[in-house]
Amino acid sequence: MYSHYIGGIAVEGLGDVMSVHNPATEELAGELRMATEAQAEAALKSAEKAFPAWSKTPLQQRGEWMERLAQAIEEKREQILDVLMSETGKPLAQAEEDFDMLPRCLRYYYEEAKRLHGRIIEDEDNSYMNLIKRQPVGVVVGYLAWNFPMLNLAYKLGPVLASGCTCVLKPSPLTPLSTLMIGAIAEEIGFPAGVINVITGDTLKLAAVMNQSTIPRMITLIGSTAAGKAIIGQSNTSIKRYSLELGGNAPAIVLADADLEQAASQLVSLKFGNAGQICVSPNRVFVHESVQEAFKAKVVEKTKQITLGWGRESGAGMGPMITDGHRSRVQKLIASAVAAGAVIEAGGSVPADKSKGYYLEPTVISGVRPDMDIFKEEIFGPVLSLMTFREVEEVVKEANSTEFGLASYVFGTNLQHILYISESLEAGTVCVNGPHYTVALPHGGMKESGVGKDCSTYSLEEYYYIKRISIRK
Repeated sequence: MYSHYIGGIAVEGLGDVMSVHNPATEELAGELRMATEAQAEAALKSAEKAFPAWSKTPLQQRGEWMERLAQAIEEKREQILDVLMSETGKPLAQAEEDFDMLPRCLRYYYEEAKRLHGRIIEDEDNSYMNLIKRQPVGVVVGYLAWNFPMLNLAYKLGPVLASGCTCVLKPSPLTPLSTLMIGAIAEEIGFPAGVINVITGDTLKLAAVMNQSTIPRMITLIGSTAAGKAIIGQSNTSIKRYSLELGGNAPAIVLADADLEQAASQLVSLKFGNAGQICVSPNRVFVHESVQEAFKAKVVEKTKQITLGWGRESGAGMGPMITDGHRSRVQKLIASAVAAGAVIEAGGSVPADKSKGYYLEPTVISGVRPDMDIFKEEIFGPVLSLMTFREVEEVVKEANSTEFGLASYVFGTNLQHILYISESLEAGTVCVNGPHYTVALPHGGMKESGVGKDCSTYSLEEYYYIKRISIRK
């Protein structure tokens, strides 16, 4: 049985027993008792109690604690990877990428915090010296999505600790086990009590307590747009900050002069990584009509080379979807598109050799139109939709015809076209000739894809208030 982490100690949940199953095998991955509403309140109060001392702890000492935590996590790398793969069904290479982001972010945000300097602003008449300094906001509640348990934890825990905030983190009940292990590691090394709290359980019940509480000064989420709206609506009991990375429906534009081999490789790799369950995954691929057949052939060829599997299985390139319900939803989108005239070019079915697990073949569909649900909705599954365009202005308009604005991709060599498209796309990230994501670059959306940023200095700055101190000379 796994434990929650509240006030510096491992705590057994007081709610019902919840089971976590491996989506690749449907076998039990772990069990724990869910945290109750009272335990959520206790976690908030623990974080509130710890904040004054932690926020006043010198940055160097906070950095030493962050490094101790990073080292302790790395020492248990293989154990955490086994649990991570078991609860997500990820192949080893993808689980390693997920895991590696946690110690990397802990170290990055400490270094970045050292580079956040204050300012002195002189009055015009030189009568006051005005000091500008940053002050940590306080208790942060962080909701973590199930698709990247360690990466999502990293994006929140790094800036929380570096800034001097304290937190209550709630991993998804679908994949909580590896995150709960981090709480156990924090207890083992004697991390200052109450700075980090980790609970999980019934999302609606726990979120109601934490959102409506006046203790949190900031709420951050990696999740759906619907979840983001619910949090904002439920948390207006006090003035809170929000950093919300929400849904996406990323377009990719392949221009006539694009390197088709490069574009096909990059898009297939990103689309089918994590079984398409990535917020920045390319959903709608617009291909210039002059190269559509050549590009489609390359995409189909590369898609058919993907081997399904999980964990340490040899050659595993794509794992299962997270639940049967998630798979069924994607299957319905495929069926609806086909019924409306789209054509399956590859995949589209449950693999015959996978009697267990929530696998779905990597799928390519051509002939997709803007009136189809598969065009309008975030797919969040292993389906790449292809459509054609003739004019650059036309494709920009179609690419922007969505409520989302998280990520986008452009492939081509004509600098004029690339600059025009990049500046015109309504998305928080535009990647040209290949996806590019690192912790040093800001990540966040426009429109219904959220507010605030993950990664980079821009994220770290959200965890501080800006305070002005004016001193008369």
